[in-house]
Amino acid sequence: MGMKYIDGEMLKKAFLAGAKGLEAKKEWINELNVFPVPDGDTGTNMTMTIMSAAREVAAIEHPDMESLAKAISSGSLRGARGNSGVILSQLFRGFTKEIKTVDKITTTTLANSFVRATETAYKAVMKPKEGTILTVAKGMADKAVELVTETEDIIEFCQKVIEHGDYVLSQTPEMLPVLKQAGVVDSGGQGLMQVVKSALDCLMGKELDLSVEGAASAGSVSGGAAVTDDFDIKFGYCTEFIVNLEKPYDEKNEHEFKGYLESIGDSIVVVSDDDIVKVHVHTNDPGLAIQKALTFGSLSRMKIDNMREEHQEKLIKDSEKLAAQQKADEEKNAGPRKPYGFISVSVGEGLDEIFKGIGADYLIQGGQTMNPSTEDMLNAIDRVNADTVYILPNNKNIILAAEQAKKLTKNKHVIVIPSRTIPQGITALINFAPDLSAEENEKVMTEEMQRVKTGQITYAVRNTMIDNIEITEGDIMALGDHGILAVGKAIEHTALESLKSMVDDESELITIYYGADVSEEDAETLREKAEESFGDCEVELHPGGQPIYYYLISVE
Repeated sequence: MGMKYIDGEMLKKAFLAGAKGLEAKKEWINELNVFPVPDGDTGTNMTMTIMSAAREVAAIEHPDMESLAKAISSGSLRGARGNSGVILSQLFRGFTKEIKTVDKITTTTLANSFVRATETAYKAVMKPKEGTILTVAKGMADKAVELVTETEDIIEFCQKVIEHGDYVLSQTPEMLPVLKQAGVVDSGGQGLMQVVKSALDCLMGKELDLSVEGAASAGSVSGGAAVTDDFDIKFGYCTEFIVNLEKPYDEKNEHEFKGYLESIGDSIVVVSDDDIVKVHVHTNDPGLAIQKALTFGSLSRMKIDNMREEHQEKLIKDSEKLAAQQKADEEKNAGPRKPYGFISVSVGEGLDEIFKGIGADYLIQGGQTMNPSTEDMLNAIDRVNADTVYILPNNKNIILAAEQAKKLTKNKHVIVIPSRTIPQGITALINFAPDLSAEENEKVMTEEMQRVKTGQITYAVRNTMIDNIEITEGDIMALGDHGILAVGKAIEHTALESLKSMVDDESELITIYYGADVSEEDAETLREKAEESFGDCEVELHPGGQPIYYYLISVE
């Protein structure tokens, strides 16, 4: 005898199983991101989104469809991070609109819920693109409608829907050439499949850990997404050095060296360039890495940081910063309400100072490495004492969360300026004019920021192929507004090559923001070489302090 329905208790367990299943696979899903940057975040964003809902669901002692629908929808909407997380929250929103009207879920309810979930998610995306999580969701919805007249057995129904979902996911590389070239399926679609597969495992009686830690989400600086809860750092020392080769070092040696480093740590980057090898590893025994490296030659530029100690210092600093921000917010909100205010997503102390200096009222710490949630946006909006609030997401993966916060805000006029990079956000804010109307400013700020070209210099975390460019783990990459600008072995050289792709006859200003891992001396050298190579442009240099990205470069 098959399963004819799902009741409230069963749905609660299935949802928690789906959340935990996604959490267990988040790093694998992160690795499916097309660009091999060290901040692949689809799995992380989707996990944080669903876990926000899971905490609310886990707290319901006597679940019924109405209470579960409210917890799933509200928790995921407010906790949504990144484009994939926002889309997942919209899928849940549509799904719960259907189930809250019934006492028990049948195959008919599931089919209707899948269809409504897909329709809701598609409407939330301004320009839906096929070959993504949306396509996978639609494929399962279409299959559900087809199957509803064939079976009333929940298990058989779900198995066939999932089987078709896997097929649609396998076809995503045929719909998006960039996926095919990179040799991956869509990461958001894979995340969605992980959720539904784990939920089905639970319905089929598989023993699973359904415990959900934390009744509330972690705190954040300035209402942002910087994680400040304590966590276990597996490998405590960030170790970097350069090996000056004095003995033979071929591909076999490099492979063996990487293998050894993997046995004692993680976050490994080994870059070979003629007579030197640059090494980065997180390990609990830096001496072992150093001893092994000494078998190939002498060492220079050695740097060892205690990440556990740094984390504790960061907790203290973030707490102090949060307290100071809250005090400042209280003082601002105690005064008269302003006609307009500004919220900006930022990452790095130098960039924070720049945004404050040009008028930002509130900063959300986040950006590429940790996308702020819709909840973070709502908190920020609440703290800005203004009639009209402009939000600068400064990252294409944060725009949807900002738009979702806008829709959830009732007592203020919220305008999202769709800035996709930090330089675009800076330009947009500089071009705000107090004497123009809100709508006129929106138009001017959006138009002006689109004149900015951005290059972001980072390193590759895996081998791949993008835009017919072969990329090897450890390569330095310059990411532009529409793809790869340059790939090389050295940071400075790659940065200059990216400028060659961005600067044209109309370019007047080059602005360089150097990150936390770049010395002022090296940044100044890059500025001088940029001035020599592009004599018709003024070149400005600013400390950004951003992680992950050695340089953010803009051309106007």
